[in-house]
Amino acid sequence: MNTNFFEDVYDVVRLIPKGRATSYGAIANFLGSKISARMVGWAMNAAHGQDDNIPAQRVVNRMGLLTGKMHFNTPTKMQELLEADGLIVEDDQIKDFKKHFWDPAIELEI
Repeated sequence: MNTNFFEDVYDVVRLIPKGRATSYGAIANFLGSKISARMVGWAMNAAHGQDDNIPAQRVVNRMGLLTGKMHFNTPTKMQELLEADGLIVEDDQIKDFKKHFWDPAIELEI
């Protein structure tokens, strides 16, 4: 397990504003490893054991589906957190995902 990569992922996730969401692939792309979307997913799964506030609910698949929901305390917790952020979730998918998509490569342009 590459914990430095995980920490890089967490640093990006902490920057996702309330009311926005991103994808595993967008984070991997930003970190220079387009093919590491799955590792971003592993980092998000491991985030639940961290003491730091990591808004893991804001990271979904490229279609806006709540594919990581089984890693939260309850089956509905991820949706509840996203709705508390101001997003609408229907059938385990963020409504108007493209409108709410936060791309770190654009938003964190260096």
